[in-house]
Amino acid sequence: MTRLLITHAHLLHPETGTRTEPGWLEVADGRIAETGTGRPPAVGDGVRVVDAAGATVLPGLIDAHVHLLVTTLDLAAVANWTPGYLTVRALAEAERMLRRGFTTVRDVGGADHGMARALDEGLALGPRLIHGGKALSQTGGHGDLRPLGHDSHACCQSRPDFGRIADGVDAVRAAARDEFRKGAAHLKVLLSGGVASPHDEIAAVQYSEEEIRAAVEEADNHNRYVTVHAYHPRAVDRALRAGVRCVEHGNLIDDGSVRLLLERDAFLVPTLVAYEQTARLGAGSGLPEASLRKLTEVRDHGLAALERAHRAGVNLVYGSDLLGPLHPAQLEEFTLRAQVQPAADIIRSATTTAARLLRMEGEIGTLAPGAHADLLVVDGDPLADLVVLTRPDKHLKHVIKAGSVI
Repeated sequence: MTRLLITHAHLLHPETGTRTEPGWLEVADGRIAETGTGRPPAVGDGVRVVDAAGATVLPGLIDAHVHLLVTTLDLAAVANWTPGYLTVRALAEAERMLRRGFTTVRDVGGADHGMARALDEGLALGPRLIHGGKALSQTGGHGDLRPLGHDSHACCQSRPDFGRIADGVDAVRAAARDEFRKGAAHLKVLLSGGVASPHDEIAAVQYSEEEIRAAVEEADNHNRYVTVHAYHPRAVDRALRAGVRCVEHGNLIDDGSVRLLLERDAFLVPTLVAYEQTARLGAGSGLPEASLRKLTEVRDHGLAALERAHRAGVNLVYGSDLLGPLHPAQLEEFTLRAQVQPAADIIRSATTTAARLLRMEGEIGTLAPGAHADLLVVDGDPLADLVVLTRPDKHLKHVIKAGSVI
């Protein structure tokens, strides 16, 4: 049995948004064994002791919208990369995410069972990876990035990629079953236009209600769930009526969408930092003019949509959706959300609420005994100042994953 004892630490419990008086936390075999305040228990030989010296211990962070496989915005270069090289680059980015404080990430397009296994077995250093395989796109949808002059269709789509094309109820069922066969923990379906796809409109609705319901039924059959890429109420509302569990982005939602999110007890994963960071790159991002116009549209409405959902009590989850050179800004989502949300609520979105979305409540995102010992030790109080989380170079003392000090 491997054991770890953290002493002289303030314990931050996201469930209640409280930070204790100095106390201690004990870890045994990668799980939280016990916590308390006051004098720590006596320890014997073989127990590693970490003196937090008044720092704060909180659960490791969860980013519920990443794309590990997208490590560059240069699509021409990617066309010449092998699957092995793509994977090595992705796992290198995974390690950087862990060192920023993200001990669990949910990949919603690209990562596969091999990457998850490599991280789980310790062959590469990185967060716990919850993957959904390839996202589903209709022909001409957000995941169909073929040039307009390219009329051929990939025969099997075996190459690692963000998404795959499936048209019609039968094809959607087959694609969903295939992704679940390969271990996907969820299925992502692309239901509206997007910024990075230059040939569709943000307000476009992609996939019929019958196709969405087929995906939801297959997910239910496999004890999984569907999450959707959607910005506009037309797409968001159709998805929620069809039974999806989670909406990614949602920058243009209205009061009707919020009511549906509440009625269905669904989750919303805003990704404000992706638009802010891409806008900073501007033309240097490589996006065509049409995409930059769409970027402005969703960026201008994202914060208001977040505030509307927050005030109504929607289940909000932390997501970044950063690509290529933008990944280092992963923690800046905290800063943007702080304009309309209290720190405690934002921290919950990256811990306990995210754990519920991943159906891992009690396992991650908490300091409760029995949970995985995925922990951060930070100088300062994140409830009083989120800079404590957004400046790991200054405040992050230790990242602990499954009881091991990274």
